[in-house]
Amino acid sequence: MCRIAIPTWNGRVSPVFDTASRLIVVEMGEKGEYSRFEADISEHFPRSKMTRLTELGVDTLICGAISGQLAHMITNADINLIPWISGLVEDVLQAFLKGTLFDLRFMMPGSAGHWGKGPGGGQGRGMGRRRRGIRFP
Repeated sequence: MCRIAIPTWNGRVSPVFDTASRLIVVEMGEKGEYSRFEADISEHFPRSKMTRLTELGVDTLICGAISGQLAHMITNADINLIPWISGLVEDVLQAFLKGTLFDLRFMMPGSAGHWGKGPGGGQGRGMGRRRRGIRFP
C-alpha cells in the first residue's frame, strides 16, 4: 500500500503547498484505489505541516509551488515530492497512476525554469531527473 497526497483548493491542486489547508489522501493497493479521505493541514509552520504529512502516512506528495525549506524537510522525511504540478485533482491523480503526470499540460504556469528548458533556451533540470529526493518533471 502507498499513500498519495495532493493539496486541494476548489477541486484543483492548491497553487502553493505552504499555505494549503486541505489535503486529499488516496491509499493505493495492488488492485487500485483502496480508500480516500480529506485531511486538514492548516498548520502555519513548515515543520508542523511536514509532521502532519508523516502522521498521515504519506509516501508521495504531489503539489504546486513549495518553498525550498519545506521541500527539504519533506524529502528528508523520506516522502517523495513531485512539485510544480497544476490541474484538477482527479486529472492529476489519474495521470500519476497512468505514468503521464509529467505531460506539459500539468506544468504549473511560470515554472518553466523548474521543468526542462527554462526561459531563453537555458538548461533546466531535465525531464524526470531527481535532485535531493525531489522529482522534477
